[in-house]
Amino acid sequence: MKENLSKENRRSFLVKSSIALGGLVLLNPRKAVRALSDDQDQTFKIITGPYLQTNFGDSIAVLWITNQDASSWVEYGESPDNLTKKAFGKSELGLKPAGRLNCVKINNLKSDVTYYYKIASKEIQNFQPYKVTYGETVYSNTESFINPIASKEDVSFIMLNDIHDRPESIVHLLDMDKSNKRDFVFFNGDIFDYQTDEKQIIDHFLRPCTDYFAKKTPFLYVRGNHETRGKFARDFSNYFDQVGYVAFTLGPVRFVILDTGEDKEDTHPVYADIVDFDHYRLEQATWLEDEIQKKEFKNAPFRIVMMHIPPRYAGDAHGATHCTELFEPLLNKGKVDLVLSGHTHQYKIHAPDKNLNNYPIIIGGGSRDGSRTLTKINATKKEIQVSMLDDSGKEVGRYVASKK
Repeated sequence: MKENLSKENRRSFLVKSSIALGGLVLLNPRKAVRALSDDQDQTFKIITGPYLQTNFGDSIAVLWITNQDASSWVEYGESPDNLTKKAFGKSELGLKPAGRLNCVKINNLKSDVTYYYKIASKEIQNFQPYKVTYGETVYSNTESFINPIASKEDVSFIMLNDIHDRPESIVHLLDMDKSNKRDFVFFNGDIFDYQTDEKQIIDHFLRPCTDYFAKKTPFLYVRGNHETRGKFARDFSNYFDQVGYVAFTLGPVRFVILDTGEDKEDTHPVYADIVDFDHYRLEQATWLEDEIQKKEFKNAPFRIVMMHIPPRYAGDAHGATHCTELFEPLLNKGKVDLVLSGHTHQYKIHAPDKNLNNYPIIIGGGSRDGSRTLTKINATKKEIQVSMLDDSGKEVGRYVASKK
């Protein structure tokens, strides 16, 4: 819920930023945004990446960014010396992507297999109607990831939330878990204060994640209310494979991710009549009502919901009360086992309340030193164990949900 950094803090983050960007950002031929840059070096290169995202299901998305338009692909295989397979970005209307933002989905992966891959981009120097002139082709190092067994016995992940443009917090919190192997890292919103430009997304999120873990371990991301703000908010999703609402199964858990949107009224003057989050939440409530009837949801040993604004205990702002009104009855009806949230900047474990929320709600901390948290979740077919650490590494919360 934090609104702004101080001018001094904003200035210090900008001084630290030094990424070469330029030209048009193209995820596909129909989307274009201007990249901001003060770097005069136009040598063709990969700015950041690769970084991995997935909803599992035997597929993974490999993403990266170049500083010029390019034809790009992923080379992969089951041996680092035999990357004989190729995957390309999704074609639209018969056209392969030929831009700077690259999202290549690798499908039909084998379970419990380590895959090796590297990304490749061939610079487009001149794009004429009947002739495309290519320049240099650049490659990343060979990286690897494990495609897990969908029906695995357990699942393990960590949650970070409400970083608010403090990239050093990402590294600090991840350092507290560096000895553990996780299936994924989950970012539960408000990683930024508001969306300014591409450089901010790279410097304050993509680069620290890529440098630390995201070449080998995928992350999941759902927007918080702050990711909906700013002049670049409508371009934000172009840098990810998934930042909205979705459901998937991994191991003993059916995961449901909800995108709770803004916490103010759509009619608030700061939104200038160009947002529609009430209808967006209603759309998700309809979707959630269908989801809780699916066999994948009903038959899962456990059901975990992840949403930035919690369905209760988030104050009386419009977005928070709307989430309670729409989602709490459905979460009760669906007999969910755990909700993971952020937003309040006050870490807290709320036990089930038979008159309100029939499930525990675990809320991560804030962005300031002393309030930051890392939440660790391990689930088997018998129980979910949650441990919340503050930024000193001290455990400040624990919860165990046993199979009913």
